Amino acid sequence: MRMATWKLTVPALAGPADAPIYVRLAQGVVSDIRRGRLSPGQRLPGTRAWAEALQLNRNTVVAAIAELEAQGWVRTTATRGTWVQESLPVEPVSAPPRGLPALSVPLPPSPSFLSTRPFELPHDLLHLSAGTPDPRHFPVELLARTWRRVVRRRGRDLLEYGDPAGHPSLRRALATMVADVRAIPATPEQVVVTRGSQMALDLVARAVVSPGETVAIEALGYRPAWESFRLLGAQLAPLPVDDEGLDVDALGRLAAKRKLRAVYVTPHHQYPTTVTMSAARRLALLALAKRHRFLIIEDDYDHEFHFEGRPVLPLLARDEAGVVASIGTLSKVLAPGLRLGFVVGPTALIDRIARLRAVMDRQGDHPMEATIADLLEDGELQRHVRKMRVLYQARRDVLVKLLRARLGQVLDFQVPSGGISLWAKVTKPIALDAWRERALAKGVVVSPGARYRYDGNEPGAMRLVFARFNEAELHRAVEVLRSTLPSRAEP
Repeated sequence: MRMATWKLTVPALAGPADAPIYVRLAQGVVSDIRRGRLSPGQRLPGTRAWAEALQLNRNTVVAAIAELEAQGWVRTTATRGTWVQESLPVEPVSAPPRGLPALSVPLPPSPSFLSTRPFELPHDLLHLSAGTPDPRHFPVELLARTWRRVVRRRGRDLLEYGDPAGHPSLRRALATMVADVRAIPATPEQVVVTRGSQMALDLVARAVVSPGETVAIEALGYRPAWESFRLLGAQLAPLPVDDEGLDVDALGRLAAKRKLRAVYVTPHHQYPTTVTMSAARRLALLALAKRHRFLIIEDDYDHEFHFEGRPVLPLLARDEAGVVASIGTLSKVLAPGLRLGFVVGPTALIDRIARLRAVMDRQGDHPMEATIADLLEDGELQRHVRKMRVLYQARRDVLVKLLRARLGQVLDFQVPSGGISLWAKVTKPIALDAWRERALAKGVVVSPGARYRYDGNEPGAMRLVFARFNEAELHRAVEVLRSTLPSRAEP
């Protein structure tokens, strides 16, 4: 059943000027149908409104509709109205393409990580590279009840324009959260709420980086972040990553040669290797930033999911020089579709980000932000996080056991201390492209490792997400990978 539509602009007259008015009116409708302005099943304006809009006699409109119905373009139901026919007549001549014309204005190159494919994940595929939580465990009913309660109570204020830095209640709740969980002594004024961590990253980059300036990045890392800097005209300097995270000595040598504006790092669980930056490197990184006056952009995207021991504190918790901005997200805690991220940092930086956000997006979804704030203040989200932490740790252990038993001869990995995925290195010469294609044919998706390397070369490794899948799905995924494993290196 077709949804109700906005009030339509009435079709104009078309056809030869000497033709009867009702014929020209019918031709106008046909023209709008052919070019896609009127869709199959769409309701036409009432005859009275149509006649008034075109300053015609109503009988003329009735005659036009009768002509259209006789040709099979529309259908009329007594007392209810007229609709464009769902099954339209075959035309004797080729119709122009539906929709708008093709763009003739040249565009610059698109970011390399973007795809024209839809981002929705088909339910029949196991996408082992999709870094999202399991949506089946999201407390939908709790969110809906809280949203209704918040909107009923504060709807008048929430539906007005608000602070571009985010709803005050969520800024307060996030400041409390990062203080309690991450030991970051931030005030609400030092927090800005964004539509996900990607917007947070983009806003920090816009606030700090000018065209031509140098930004250091992890050579094995998060490509969407690199593209944000590149689109701003930054010069990217990739640096090695090893078992202790970013090579800070290499960063020091770079800073001695070139003026650095910022460095982008994922120190808690390095993306995609999941290694944690060592304490010595953390201290050295903070000292370098203070000495050379560049900003550390810390992407702490999954801090809440740490399984063994206490999580390492963010760099911002140790920052005494005002050189760190920390990016966080609730996508891993809740669901990516809610689009809730945040930046914590020095007040001057947050104020600048809020001004930029007002230009880009004006403000976020304040009703939803107030709802999430209520869930944080009531402790509901904290309980959800604890539940998910136990679940995801169990799923990690299942995947580790399966990989060792079924693919231990070709994959080597360190058991991650947290996060939602593991990084497995391929230990034998295998045609990885052929392996991925065979697995895809059986419903398991593994992204090319090259997507994580700045130079685009194959690292001989793969990122395998465990948080999204239950035990049966992990069994199926590993069995597919085992059954599609090439027997030898193929060309």
